[in-house]
Amino acid sequence: MKFQNLHPWSLSVSQALEIQNILRDKIKLKRFRFDHGLIAGADVNFKDKKAIGAIVLLSFPELVLIEYVRGVTTIGYPYIPGLLTFREGPVLEKCFRNLKHQPDVIIFDGQGIAHPRNMGIATHMGILLDKPSIGCAKSWLWGRYKEPAEYRGAFSYIWHKSQKLGAVLRTKDKVKPVFVSPGYNIDIASSIDVVLRCSRGYRLPEVLRLAHYYSKI
Repeated sequence: MKFQNLHPWSLSVSQALEIQNILRDKIKLKRFRFDHGLIAGADVNFKDKKAIGAIVLLSFPELVLIEYVRGVTTIGYPYIPGLLTFREGPVLEKCFRNLKHQPDVIIFDGQGIAHPRNMGIATHMGILLDKPSIGCAKSWLWGRYKEPAEYRGAFSYIWHKSQKLGAVLRTKDKVKPVFVSPGYNIDIASSIDVVLRCSRGYRLPEVLRLAHYYSKI
């Protein structure tokens, strides 16, 4: 799978922030109709100074496993809120380069535009891969919201000032919601639809649940 080398990963904090601000101008959000194809999930686990990345590819809407790729690198960047991509990006790049099939859309364990500079990992990696991408995070990072109702499919929007950034989405009755935001080449409504249709009885959409599993084995 092709990966655009728009910048190195080993950067100072000020350089990383500059890159985020430059890439911000490349963000495109649009309606994405997805009825049939391949969907990827990406997650990273950290253990013993190693970053273990996993990409899982499923058929959609059947959600049958087509391929998975794992990769390991040495952790090269500290944990800094808002700069997650520079910590997880190198191992995910390695995984994506080894992926044999081309996904139509990718869900990342992290944020999309619901980020102080609209440059969460889903947005950043979506631009580098030139693929529609969605952020689906387990915790809040940025913006204000109201808790959605407790039934599956309920959601409330995430706002920053007058900008709508994403949605807090309930994927299962009476279970904690996930934080969904578009990354690149997809809009909020389409992101909610894809995540919900990939959620089959668990809090996380199936493609992310499996990516999380493969990043830990």
